[in-house]
Amino acid sequence: RITVLPHGSLRILNASKSDEGRYLCQGVNVFGSAEIIASVSVKEPTRIELTPKKIELTVGESIVLSCKALHDSTLDVTFYWTLNGQPIDFEKEGGHFESIKAQASSADLMIRNILLMHAGRYGCRVQTAADTVSDETELLVRGPPGPPGVVIVEEITDTTATLSWSPGADNHSPISLYNLQARSPFSLGWQTVKTVPDLISGDMESAMAVELNPWVEYEFRVVATNKIGTGDPSVPSRVIRTNEAVPKTPPANVSGRSGRRHELVIAWEPVSEEFQSGEGFGYIVAFRPNGTRGWKEKMVTSSDASKFIYRDESVPPLTPFEVKVGVYNNKGDGPFSPIVVICSAEGEPTAAPIDVKATSLSVSEILVAWKHNKESLGRPQGFEVGYWKDMEQEEAAEKVKTEGNESSILLTGLEGNTLYHLTVRAYNAAGYGPPSTAVHAATKKSPPSQAPGNIMWIQDGSHVSLGWEPVRPLANESDVMGYKVLFRQEGQSNSQVIETQKTSAVVLLPDVGVYIIEVCAVSEGGDGTASPQIRVPSFSGGKVTSAQSTLHVLSTSSSSVTLLLALMVPSTSW
Repeated sequence: RITVLPHGSLRILNASKSDEGRYLCQGVNVFGSAEIIASVSVKEPTRIELTPKKIELTVGESIVLSCKALHDSTLDVTFYWTLNGQPIDFEKEGGHFESIKAQASSADLMIRNILLMHAGRYGCRVQTAADTVSDETELLVRGPPGPPGVVIVEEITDTTATLSWSPGADNHSPISLYNLQARSPFSLGWQTVKTVPDLISGDMESAMAVELNPWVEYEFRVVATNKIGTGDPSVPSRVIRTNEAVPKTPPANVSGRSGRRHELVIAWEPVSEEFQSGEGFGYIVAFRPNGTRGWKEKMVTSSDASKFIYRDESVPPLTPFEVKVGVYNNKGDGPFSPIVVICSAEGEPTAAPIDVKATSLSVSEILVAWKHNKESLGRPQGFEVGYWKDMEQEEAAEKVKTEGNESSILLTGLEGNTLYHLTVRAYNAAGYGPPSTAVHAATKKSPPSQAPGNIMWIQDGSHVSLGWEPVRPLANESDVMGYKVLFRQEGQSNSQVIETQKTSAVVLLPDVGVYIIEVCAVSEGGDGTASPQIRVPSFSGGKVTSAQSTLHVLSTSSSSVTLLLALMVPSTSW
């Protein structure tokens, strides 16, 4: 059990507590001797238990691995966790791993929201100053299947494609079914396609995609599903184009449109390239007068066309026609749309409006009124008014439109004291009718630019008597027709108005408070420039007059009178 080895070392097997003590090693030769003393302590061996021993979990679940150590009480222990032999870096694992040490002799590993990549051998290593021991457990993670292998297109027809693929990883849960998806330039991303068989079981590796559109480019992919869920799709197949075929989709919403006289305008929604089924796509427009037998057919060779116009001088306005529109391509003729009845064009209005009148309302407004000429062919959808200044050409006219049956319009933003020429004409979808004979109207002169001056006022309680000098307009301004006195309580936005033809007025201030008063001239061209504001308090008793002054505070009592007056001019009268 105890052996001195050839190189001088001492080996003790099956050490026990009785082997503890101080050991002396002495070396001797002809020149002398040397010695060393070694102290030997014998500790209890460390043992660990890692539980559970084998785990099967599903993606998204969580687990706690528990590692307990039985060790000599005089020794400290340190725990280390590994995955597939590599130390776990708790800082870089995105919060999936957490080491929990609740007691000195045990440690737990929390694994949260498990992913497929977390499957493998988990090890717990316990180290003391005397020994190192470890244990392992295996974690198996079940999850959705991995992506199937390369998708190969085996055979193509005009509406089908036969596909094959290799299975991907089942991730410890058998694949129950496959799903085929397709993408084309006309689809919104990947779409599930119908297949034969309808359900593709997990043991199959080929199927046929059906009900595809002819002459369309497709790419395909396969998705596997098991009890856990649906996995990632395969890599897309190469792009293929289905074979050509006779088109099967006629145009939708065949209808009539407005046009010129003697025209039949046929419109439709163009067929998408997705449903044209081949090269050389076009339309066949068929029509006949209502009640007749033979169809007249016209070819429209543009695949983008959405309208066909048939003109015949012998066709009266609003003649009903039966119409249908079909499709064709290089493979043959497809179906026609359902028959609809539409009428030939009504044509543009043929007569000008009558009783056109223009009335000047202000410096910038003219009211234009008219009546529709009932003898005009072509029902109007509205009217257009053209207007231009006397010194301008009609070609430079500004234009404004009305809609429906309106018979008047107010022109605004015009120049003052200016003569305008005006015409009115009807219009509809087919075009414009002839204009009326021009009428004339001149805007009013501008209102006076001078404000009423030298305003004098005298206050008697809540009554304020005002007087001012008359306004004398300039030659290019409207004559004064009277005056407006505008007053409002301070802090309010709406003013009350008193109109007078004199240069004086009496204002009743109904409520207690400070009032703001202005005066302006009234003319055909509108209101003139307002006078500077005067501020007047409403109160009872006392009389005050002022030339352009503003009274701020006024208080009265039986024993005293106090007036605070901020003067705007040097003279004040009492």
